[in-house]
Amino acid sequence: MSSSAPRRGLRGRIDECGALDQMLAGARAGRSQVLLLRGEPGVGKSALVEYLVESAAGCQILRVAGVESEMELPFAGLHQLCMPMMGRLERLPGPQRDALAIAFGLSAGSAPDRFMVGLAVLSLLAEAAEGQPLVCVVDDAQWLDRVSAQTLAFVARRLLAERVVLLFAVRTSTPAPVDDPWVALRQLVIRGLREDDARELLDSVVPGRLDERVRDRIVAETRGNPLALLELTRGSTAAELAGGFGRPDARPLASQIEQSFLRRIVSLPDAAQRLLLAAAAEPVGDVPLLRRVAERLDIAPDAAGEAEAAGLIEFGAQVRFRHPLVRSAAYRAADPGDRRDVHRALAEATDPGSDSDRRAWHRAHAAVEPDEAVAGELERSAGRAQARGGLAAAAAFLRRATELTPDPVRRGTRAAAAAQASFEAGAPDTALELLAAAEMGPLNEVQQARLIRLRGQIVFARRRGGQALPVLLDAAGRLERVDDGQAREAYLEAIGAAVVAGRLSGRDGLRKVAEAARAAPRAPQPPRLTDLLLDGLATRYTEGYVAGAPPLKRALRAFRQAAERGEDDVMRWLWLTWLVASDMWDDEACQELTTGAVRAARETGALNFLPLALCYRAIQHVHAGEFDLASGLIDESDTMTEVTGNSPLGYATAFLLVWRGDDVRVAEWIDGRVRDATSWGEGRAIGTGNYLIAVLYNGLGRYQDALARAERAWEHEELAGFGFTLFELVEAGARSDAPEAAAAALRRLEEQAEASGTDWSLGVVARSRALLSDGPAADLLYREAIERLEHSRVAVYLARTHLVYGEWLRRENRRVEAREHLRTAYERLRGFGASAFAERARRELLATGESVRQRAIDVREVLTAQEAQIARLAADGKTNSEIGAELFISPRTVEWHLHKVFTKLDVNSRNKLRGALARS
Repeated sequence: MSSSAPRRGLRGRIDECGALDQMLAGARAGRSQVLLLRGEPGVGKSALVEYLVESAAGCQILRVAGVESEMELPFAGLHQLCMPMMGRLERLPGPQRDALAIAFGLSAGSAPDRFMVGLAVLSLLAEAAEGQPLVCVVDDAQWLDRVSAQTLAFVARRLLAERVVLLFAVRTSTPAPVDDPWVALRQLVIRGLREDDARELLDSVVPGRLDERVRDRIVAETRGNPLALLELTRGSTAAELAGGFGRPDARPLASQIEQSFLRRIVSLPDAAQRLLLAAAAEPVGDVPLLRRVAERLDIAPDAAGEAEAAGLIEFGAQVRFRHPLVRSAAYRAADPGDRRDVHRALAEATDPGSDSDRRAWHRAHAAVEPDEAVAGELERSAGRAQARGGLAAAAAFLRRATELTPDPVRRGTRAAAAAQASFEAGAPDTALELLAAAEMGPLNEVQQARLIRLRGQIVFARRRGGQALPVLLDAAGRLERVDDGQAREAYLEAIGAAVVAGRLSGRDGLRKVAEAARAAPRAPQPPRLTDLLLDGLATRYTEGYVAGAPPLKRALRAFRQAAERGEDDVMRWLWLTWLVASDMWDDEACQELTTGAVRAARETGALNFLPLALCYRAIQHVHAGEFDLASGLIDESDTMTEVTGNSPLGYATAFLLVWRGDDVRVAEWIDGRVRDATSWGEGRAIGTGNYLIAVLYNGLGRYQDALARAERAWEHEELAGFGFTLFELVEAGARSDAPEAAAAALRRLEEQAEASGTDWSLGVVARSRALLSDGPAADLLYREAIERLEHSRVAVYLARTHLVYGEWLRRENRRVEAREHLRTAYERLRGFGASAFAERARRELLATGESVRQRAIDVREVLTAQEAQIARLAADGKTNSEIGAELFISPRTVEWHLHKVFTKLDVNSRNKLRGALARS
C-alpha cells in the first residue's frame, strides 16, 4: 500500500530524519538501504519508524513488530513480514519456494535450512520491489524469534541493488547479547533530545507554568527521553509539577515509563483491563480471535472503546498497542490467575487445525500444576517445530513439557530430549541445566550413557579439546555395555577431541585414546563409514603413520563414494575426513570431498555446515593457486558466521594470508589467534600457527625464523599439519645451514610419501631430497619433483619447486636454464598472488641478468573477490538467477555486479567475458 504525506518534522531529530530521507532516495534510485536504530525504550525509535512510513509516498509498506511472548516460535517474525507477499511465492525457484512453505507450515517436508529460507525471503523481497519500491520496518526487533532475526540479518547483508529499504529498531540492552545478530549492520544510535529540545517538548505538554528548577531536574532525570517527558507528566497536577513532587523517581527509566502506562491501565474499568491483558497475551494482533476470547471471558464490546479512548491501543485491521511498554505493563500488572484465565481462553479460541503450536503454548501457560495431556501436546509441538527447522522452539516446547510432566520417568526422558534440542539449537548452558534435571530422574543404563555422551559433546562444543576427553571416554565405556554402534561413535568423537586438543592433552594423550578405541567392540559387517574412520585413526595413533595409511585410505574411498550418494555422515564428519585426506597427501580426495560438500550444502542450504565446507574448499583453491576464488569463499563463510553468531573460522584466512606473504604483521595476528585458541583448550592451533608462520617466513627469505617456527610445530604430530610442517622445515633447514634438522625432517617425510604414494607426496619428497643433494643427483630429483607435481592439483607447490630449482641452477652457473625455471616460478606465483615467493623469484631472475617484464594487469587487482567469482560463473554460462542461488544474493545484485565487471574489463557482453578473463 502507499502511505500518506509525512507528518510534521520531529522535534530535535533533524539528522535522524535526514538519514531516513536519504534511505528512501537511495531505494527509489535502485540501491537497497539497511539501517538499525538502537536506543533505550521511549527514546523515539518508534516515532522515527513512523516518520519513515509516512514519508514513503509511492512505496509499498511492510511492517513487523517483535513480540516477547513469540520469541520461542520459529519463523514467527518472518511469517509477519512475508504473508502479504505470499501471492508471489510461486515465482520463486522450487527449492526456495518449498523451504519457505515448510517453514511457515503451509506444506510438509524435511526441515528447511535457514539459509535456503533466507534466500527465499531475499528473492521474495526483490520480486516484490520490481514494480514499486518496498519499505520494510521491523520494530522491537530484539523480540523477534531467533531464527527470524538471524534470517533477516542475513537478508540485510545480501541486499544491494534492489529497491528495498529495511529498517530495524532495537532496544539497547546492557550488557549486549553475545550472539547479537544485528552487530554487523549499519547502525544509528538514538539518544535523548538535546536540552533545549527537551525543554520545549516538556513545556508543550505541561499545563501552566513550571518552575525552572523543576523543569531542569525533569529534563536531567529523563535524559531527554521523549516518551518519558510525555508520559511522566500524565496524571500529575500542575501543582505537583510546579512543586517538584511529580518528578521521576530513582527507578530505571524504562520502569518509570512502564509505571506511567500502568497507572493509566489500572484506572480503566475491569473489563477494559482484561481486554488489554488478552491483547497482550495474543501476539499476532488477530482481531477476530480477540473477539472470540472476549466472548469467552464475558468482556462487553464497549471495553474496546474504553481502552482506545485511553490512548493505549488501537483496534483496526490488526490490534496495535500505542507502545510495546503498554503491552508489557498490561501483562505484568495482571494477577497470575487472570493471566492463566486469558491463556486458557486463547487456547480454546485458537483453531487446533491451523495453529496447534500456539494453542499448545497457551495451554501450557494456563496450566497450574503438572498435566500430562498438556505436556504431551507440547512434546508433539516440539516435533513439528523441529521438522520445520525450529530447534530453539523445539527446545522451548520440550523444556516446558518437562516442567509439566508428572511421571518422573517420562519427565527425565523429556528433559534429555530438551537438552539435546537445546544443544543443537546453540544453547549449551541451557542444555547443561536440562541435563542436570534429566540426571535427577530414574534412568536406565542406556539413558545414563547417552546423557554422559551428550555432556561430552556439549563440553567439547564450548571448550574444544581436553576437557571433553574424559567425559566422552566415560560415555564410550558405558555405551560398550548397551550399544556397540553408539560406543564406537563416542570413541570417534573422543579421538576427534584429542586431535583438536593436540599437545595440550599430554604427550601420549592421543595414543591412549586410540588404544581405548581399539579395545572397543568390533565393527559390524559391513562396516559403517564411522567404523572405517575409527579403525583407521586408532591404527594411525597406536602403530604409526605407515600402519595407519591402508585403513585410512579405505575410509577415504568409502567417504568419497558416500559423498557421491549424498549420505549425511559425509557432512557430519567432513572436518575429520578432510584432515585425514590432507594427512595422506591425497589432493584428489580433498578436491572431491570439498567440492561435493560445498555443492550439497548449497543445494540444501545446510546452515551449520556450509561455512566450514567453504573454508576447506578455499584452502583447496589456495593450493591450486586460485587465491581470488579462495578469498571469495572466505568472505562468504565469514558473512555466514557473522549472521549466525557461530565461532569464526580463521584457519582459511590465515592460510591465504601467509601464502600471499605481503604483510609480515600476519605473524603477530596468527600468534594472537593461537593464544586465544589455546585458552579454551585447542592445542592443535599451536602446531598449525607455527607451520603457517614458517610458510610466511620461507616466502620472505627469513629462513632462520622459518626453521625456528617449523621446529616448534613438529614437536607434536598434528593430523595433516605435521606433514606440511616437514616440507617447510626441510627448505628452511637447507637454506639456513641446519642440515641435521633438515635431514631428520626428510626421513619422516620419506616415510609418509612411501605410505601415501600420491603424486603430491612423492613430488614434495623428491623436492626435499633435492634441496639436500648436490650435482646430478639433485638435478634429477628436481626434475622428478616437477614431473610428479605437474600431475597433481597443488599448483603452489609446483611453482615453489620451479623456484628452488631455478635458485639451485643459478648457483650452479647454469643461468639460461635457471632463467627458464625462475621465470616460470615468477609468472605463476605473481599470477596466484603469492607476493613474497614471487619476490624471491624476481630477485633471483635479476641476479641472472634478466630484466623482469611488467606483467599484464591481473583480474585480482581489478575486480573484487565477489566480482571475480561472479564473472567466472557468468563466463561459465550460468544465468543471473543461478549465480544468485549459488552465492545467496538476488539476481538484481548479480546484474549490478556484472555491470561493474563489464566496465572494469572493457567488455559489453557475456560472450566476451571469458576471453577478457583469459587475457587477464
